[in-house]
Amino acid sequence: MSKLKILYVSSEINPFLKTSEVADYVRKLPQSMQERGMEIRIMVPRFGLINERKNRLHEVVRLSGMNIAVGEDEKPLTIKVASIQSAKLQVYFIDNEDYFHRKSVFRDKKSDEFFEDNDDRAVFFCKGVIETVKKLGWAPDVVHCNDWFTSFIPLYLKTSYKNDPMFKNAKTVFTVYDTQFDHKFDHDELTKKVKMLDIDDSMLQDLSSADYNSFIKIGSEYADKVTKGSQSIGDSVVEVLSGYGEKVADDIQEGDEYAESYYDIYTGLAE
Repeated sequence: MSKLKILYVSSEINPFLKTSEVADYVRKLPQSMQERGMEIRIMVPRFGLINERKNRLHEVVRLSGMNIAVGEDEKPLTIKVASIQSAKLQVYFIDNEDYFHRKSVFRDKKSDEFFEDNDDRAVFFCKGVIETVKKLGWAPDVVHCNDWFTSFIPLYLKTSYKNDPMFKNAKTVFTVYDTQFDHKFDHDELTKKVKMLDIDDSMLQDLSSADYNSFIKIGSEYADKVTKGSQSIGDSVVEVLSGYGEKVADDIQEGDEYAESYYDIYTGLAE
């Protein structure tokens, strides 16, 4: 088998930002796969908590300058890049001043209120990742989406981008973590923002409750494989995942051995 190309997409990664176990998971797994000979790309949002000077982020001008549609709005996309020197891994940062320059991630720093536009931010991020990969001209074999913030990518790759040369052969893995929130979005507004070419209302039925579980449902429905990144996940999410049968991998090894499980998943999907 030729060298597999794996794209990791996540809301965070160590050492740039850590608010949950997602950051460690996405830090270790790409390095393990790179050591096994796979070609790796990583994409995360450039949240305002990330210090650009300290982490030596710099803009990639040739990838920046696109506008990304979120509902009726269009927002400019800026791409920045930095390296994890110890692992020889390059990380691409999806940036936009309106969405990602706040000094907190998903909640207001003072009130602890969940940001009302986190759905807009997720749509922008997911579309921005896909368009950036297209501009890179790098066709991944597997797109590994981590946590709810990445959940629209499997949907888009199975619909609007299914015939795109960069993605027509790509398989998706969606990993769920213990990162639940209680906020409910406006259903009608959410579906308007998520819609793209080749996506109609019937494809967005999983978003009916417009809550955390909706994001997990849509990601799981359109992904080729679903995994659990947390040892303990809320009962309601466990119930959601039970509806996807054999698509959900229940045999991911714990501890450092989980990389071996993912190696088997990636190579199996790419066969």
